[in-house]
Amino acid sequence: MKSWNGLRILILGGARQGLALARFLARHGAQVTINDQRPAEQMQAAQALLHGMPVRWVFGSHPTSLLDETDLVCLSGGIPLTIPLVIEASQRGLPISNDSQIFMEAVPCRVIGITGSAGKTTTTTLVGRMAASAIQAPHKSWVGGNIGTPLIDHLEEISSSDLVILEFSSFQLKQMTISPQIAAVLNITPNHLDRHGTLEAYTAAKARLLAFQSPTGIAVLGRDDPGAWNLAGQVLGRLVSFGLSRPLAGQTGSFYQHGRLVMQDGPKDIDLIAHNLIQLRGEHNLQNVLAASAIAWAAGFPVKDMQEGVKDFAGVAHRLEFIRTLNGADWFNDSIATAPERTMAAIHSFDNPLVLLLGGRDKDLPWGDLADLVHQRVDHVVIFGEAAEKILQALGTSQPGYRPYTLAHCSGLQEAVQAAAAVAEPGDVILLSPGGTSFDEFKDFEERGECFRTWVNQLS
Repeated sequence: MKSWNGLRILILGGARQGLALARFLARHGAQVTINDQRPAEQMQAAQALLHGMPVRWVFGSHPTSLLDETDLVCLSGGIPLTIPLVIEASQRGLPISNDSQIFMEAVPCRVIGITGSAGKTTTTTLVGRMAASAIQAPHKSWVGGNIGTPLIDHLEEISSSDLVILEFSSFQLKQMTISPQIAAVLNITPNHLDRHGTLEAYTAAKARLLAFQSPTGIAVLGRDDPGAWNLAGQVLGRLVSFGLSRPLAGQTGSFYQHGRLVMQDGPKDIDLIAHNLIQLRGEHNLQNVLAASAIAWAAGFPVKDMQEGVKDFAGVAHRLEFIRTLNGADWFNDSIATAPERTMAAIHSFDNPLVLLLGGRDKDLPWGDLADLVHQRVDHVVIFGEAAEKILQALGTSQPGYRPYTLAHCSGLQEAVQAAAAVAEPGDVILLSPGGTSFDEFKDFEERGECFRTWVNQLS
């Protein structure tokens, strides 16, 4: 492992990733400074998590003078490359990294890396469940990255015979110069354009997951998504794919046929999973299971362990999570849907009449296709948050007798819950699938989903 002793490290952002990296570097002798633009009074809980560690804190702004005493700058996921301090660091020639890069440089075992515009958390969780069934003690599988605990907190515990499954965001990948042995790009659709600027730049960030593989590496790509499948020409090693229809002759990939998930491996078809074993709603979740199966096949997991990973899995929190039935109507929490396309996938998961809660903060993404689908499928819309005006503009003027039959505009999510309850009828599905990020009102989509769950459970 690289020696960090005495190196002066500046970490930008004092949230989950930054704190985990600070703990790791301080344990290994680095001189760590955490810089967060939030005021000190908002950072007391974060400081308490590093109590007793030799870490310096700088609050309130990102002063470029910090670079005068820095050997390496590390960015948390929420820090753009466009802030003056990062631009100045680049101009000075200072190296820029993040917790994922540092982890990948040091991890001693095989790594599966998963990214995509949608479905990556569900797919990563499924692969983790399959791995937990396939890998026997004393060996161990580890799941983390952009979900759960950053695994750099556990780097010293990971052995060379273990397996790591990591979810990567586009923000983490932008600084990456190392690829996992198995790299999966599920899909690439417009997302985070407020940070990346263009779809081309966003795609380039995602493609970095594959860019540094060796010829012995394996890339897993979604066949049904043009953004992911267009990366096939960049694959340096072996290609495994997934999609609803059968791959071309000679290709290796999972597909769906006659109620079964099947793997085509050269001339052979291997039966994997019965569709009725999958509890997750929607075609997008069928794609997620196909993706997880293809990744598991690439990793060499037995079929019985793929089945075990899928069995009894009802999904992760805040992803089409059923909350309760009230007065004959079902409430679902899909707070993870932070792009209009993900809201569209959620809508397609239901046949019931829908009451849809839309809003949050916009990411400079188009809302037109979602608006068209709302006019076809959604009976009632409740809009909240910063993006409200943009969503209202996309939906246009309500027409009597046409969907949506009612359109409510609320300032925040709690008021939106009350408005949705007021219009819901027996047999309806009330769906929080916002299409925007949570940062106008909450710290992340998880906090938004937890508040939604609390407020729905308080309804009587």
